[in-house]
Amino acid sequence: MASIRIKTEFDLDDPTLVEGLPGVGLVGKIATDHLVDAFDMEYVASVDCQNIPRVSVYEEGTRDILPPVRLYADESRDLLALQSDVPLARDTGGEFADCITEWLTDNDATPLYLSGLPVQNLDPANVPEVFGIASGDAASRLDAQDIGTPPERGLVSGPTGALINRAAESDIDAIGLVVESDPQFPDPAASKRLLDDAIEPLADIDVSTEKLVEEAEQIREQKKRLAERMQEAEEEESTQARPMRMFQ
Repeated sequence: MASIRIKTEFDLDDPTLVEGLPGVGLVGKIATDHLVDAFDMEYVASVDCQNIPRVSVYEEGTRDILPPVRLYADESRDLLALQSDVPLARDTGGEFADCITEWLTDNDATPLYLSGLPVQNLDPANVPEVFGIASGDAASRLDAQDIGTPPERGLVSGPTGALINRAAESDIDAIGLVVESDPQFPDPAASKRLLDDAIEPLADIDVSTEKLVEEAEQIREQKKRLAERMQEAEEEESTQARPMRMFQ
């Protein structure tokens, strides 16, 4: 049965959740991993929903076994993070989206769903563009932070797209953040842009992101194999934003 299994009790008041499922450029995963590490967030729950591979994760220097998808919390910042070490299968029946959305609703959490918009030949000298979409009453939060609207019609695919779809259907507050990113390789610069100009103001947090620039090559190498696995997946299984003109 699908569930969120609580490992450590925690107390948050109207928290913001940052979602880090692997997708194009691994922008969401890199941003979420950075928050978990920078704030030393506490592992509080395992995610046992449909579409999650039955694998075990272990870390360097410890014998602990972790599930592939986990929730972390920071009580002082009223912050949650959804961290995944594996790509998820296409959520055709909506079971995963239902599982996560129900838990977020029960805990009064507002999710920030993250996706990369693949752009060929990105100029590293230019700051990646970021824009936001929203459901429920969350659009006002984007307006308050002057986060742009989509420049053209498009869609968000993969598990993150399913999550945004379920939030909109349920008319609950949720935000989708989309950033231009490298379509082939892990993109720490795009993740930094998400953190600096969208996640920080929306979640009311302050986190240094210089490490994402200083250690960009190391981060790319660490995430390279996961990025290759995402490219091997069918397009509809990979979380990414795409202009609708691709289908016309």
